[in-house]
Amino acid sequence: MPARNKADSDTQLARILSSLSDDKAEDIVQVDLRGKSAIGDYMVICSGRSSRQVSAIAEKLVARLKSDLSVAARVEGKDTGDWVLIDTGDVIVHVFRPEVREFYQLEKMWLPADKQPASAS
Repeated sequence: MPARNKADSDTQLARILSSLSDDKAEDIVQVDLRGKSAIGDYMVICSGRSSRQVSAIAEKLVARLKSDLSVAARVEGKDTGDWVLIDTGDVIVHVFRPEVREFYQLEKMWLPADKQPASAS
């Protein structure tokens, strides 16, 4: 694996959370993956109110990571705007429409029972 010349995962996480907040992402949840999974150090899950907002949140986040931290991210799903995955290598961000987020329930897979968000049902 090549040496990384970019911001560490904590710096990335802080910038990601700031960007999501700036763009009015809803129900932002962060999951600490360190010591639990090799896929990254953190996972962030959030929602946008519409497909257009989901795509815009993702697009602005990727641009900010590149301009502010020189971090290039891989992006999947931006064209449909139902579920966009942004992977920096250290932090994985999922931006969902609320209905799609409810269907997949990623928080239930990754968060301990005592950290689960309150169910809407």
